[in-house]
Amino acid sequence: MHKKHRLLVINVGSTSTKVAWFKGRDLIVDETIRYDGETLARFSSINEQLPLREKDILEFLKKNGIGPEEADMVVSRGGLGKPSRAGAYGVDEAMCRDLLEGKFGKHPSALGPAIALDFSRKYGMPAIVVDPPSTDEFHPLARLSGFPDIERKSTFHALNQKAAARRLAEDLGKKYEEINLVVAHLGGGITVGAHQKGMVIDCTHGLEEGPFTPERAGSLPTGVLLDVAFSGKLDRKQLMGRLVGQGGLFAYLGTNDDEKVQDMIRAGDEKAKLVYETMVYQIAKEIGAMSVVLKGHIDGIILTGGLANSEMMTGLIRDWVRFIAPVFIYPGEDEIAALAEGGIRVLQKEEELKKYS
Repeated sequence: MHKKHRLLVINVGSTSTKVAWFKGRDLIVDETIRYDGETLARFSSINEQLPLREKDILEFLKKNGIGPEEADMVVSRGGLGKPSRAGAYGVDEAMCRDLLEGKFGKHPSALGPAIALDFSRKYGMPAIVVDPPSTDEFHPLARLSGFPDIERKSTFHALNQKAAARRLAEDLGKKYEEINLVVAHLGGGITVGAHQKGMVIDCTHGLEEGPFTPERAGSLPTGVLLDVAFSGKLDRKQLMGRLVGQGGLFAYLGTNDDEKVQDMIRAGDEKAKLVYETMVYQIAKEIGAMSVVLKGHIDGIILTGGLANSEMMTGLIRDWVRFIAPVFIYPGEDEIAALAEGGIRVLQKEEELKKYS
């Protein structure tokens, strides 16, 4: 009988910190600590948020009667670090330095591993990250873009995509490493990946490619985009904001709320219907493209992420792609549980801990 290890799990996002306490696979208590724009505007850089984020995690533990030293492990969501194979990585100084310096990209998720390393030093438990967003298992054919100065990079919802894939494999009575899947993570960002026997050999980029999303523009005609970029009407920061954060559904309809858009459609708004169905159409096209990557040998198509809770969304996508392979719905993006599962695999010696540097 396995010991019920105690895990502190941290998921730092742009405007929130999700923190949870597990005993084995049992979630004991969790909380989403939210930060409004006014609070975050006080900080001139992401790194300056570090003391606030760490203080609030300690307050969560204190009010729930948990001493941080009780944890057998602290598990954090990873950041945009060095592209590496999927898996669990020990948090070390090299990782945190790369993340906090933004060597491979800036994102608030960099704060999670830094907090985990600090806890590890203060309270004497190992600190790890699991399936970070910079997970890179691309086939060489997936890297070339057609323009030698630009290489396609692997940046996607690795944690949730792989968690959903492992869940389906278990439901099918197989190992993740034995099956081929196309997985679509549907949320504020959308990524579609080709999973070949446990490796994501191609995937759309979470910020720069693929279908448009509730708030991101996705792939765009390059010539026209260059015209906009050099028109003088927008500087780089403004244009990036239009592409990531103010694109997609928000740009067309003034909202990134999927439920509000569905209400508009049900009320007879034809523009909302066209825009929404176009987003679905683009998602379906990417699923089709990834099925070609797998040469049609597919055990299933998974729809996961927050938008997979929508019967309208999943029903429309299913209509487009069910001829390819069976469609499975695993709604939500329970990254906290996926992180805990990864920690347990390491603690129970079911998965080897990798070294970042």
